[in-house]
Amino acid sequence: MKLPWAAPLFSWFVLAAVLLTGCASAPTIDPATSTSLDAILAGQHRVREHRARDPFRHPKETLQFFGIRQDMTVVEVWPGAGWYTEILAPLLRDHGQLYAALLDPAAGEYAKNTVETYRGKLQLRPDLYGKVITTTLAAPPARSEIAPPGSADLVLTFRNLHNWMMFGWEKDALAAMHAALKDGGVLGVVAHRGDPAIPQDPKAASGYVREDYAISMIEAAGFRLVGRSEINANPKDTKNYEQGVWALPPNFAGGDEPRYKQIGESDRFTLKFVKVARP
Repeated sequence: MKLPWAAPLFSWFVLAAVLLTGCASAPTIDPATSTSLDAILAGQHRVREHRARDPFRHPKETLQFFGIRQDMTVVEVWPGAGWYTEILAPLLRDHGQLYAALLDPAAGEYAKNTVETYRGKLQLRPDLYGKVITTTLAAPPARSEIAPPGSADLVLTFRNLHNWMMFGWEKDALAAMHAALKDGGVLGVVAHRGDPAIPQDPKAASGYVREDYAISMIEAAGFRLVGRSEINANPKDTKNYEQGVWALPPNFAGGDEPRYKQIGESDRFTLKFVKVARP
């Protein structure tokens, strides 16, 4: 027998559950931080090519999703050329602290050049970057202290997860992030999202990582997923390029730049975790 009130009641429970889930993961937007981000993003200190990527990387929305405030201690892991450092360092300069966990320059010529270029960038603008503290996230068996243990409010990593999987030391990288965070501190992860219909290559040779695979791996390292966002999604990304994700901008590894420009940067998941006790 079908009760006439059953469907409406069920719908109400579903709606309530959705609302509660949204409230649990909704970020708190700090007005002062929001105003500062607007000014920094418009700043002339940012490299022109970096600013051109804002429509794909949504820096303000992404950082606010992770709950950033300008009085936080933040670790940026493997900042590369400093795309996010141009935003984070000025934001945290007066009331917070930024740690930049760099590649190990002893790992090879690429790592050495990347680190030297990044350090040179910091030295050019001490007014903006003079308070940045650089550390190293190195390959095991090195014990990488990317920030003093239990000191960070927020650890951020952008498009790096596949690298650690390629090297086979994703567990060590995640352990270093876990150690740096305060209890209940936030880990923010943005990565190239793989096709859920294709089994995950444990080495992520294409640069793509399935979202469900990433969540399972990160939670196994002592984190709990508290939010996910489609801020950095791109449905145009077909994820089936011979050169992997590097076919897309800004690399254009496969040539045919006009075609890949139309697609834009990769489809990315944006995940927010909190630190819990390690299993």
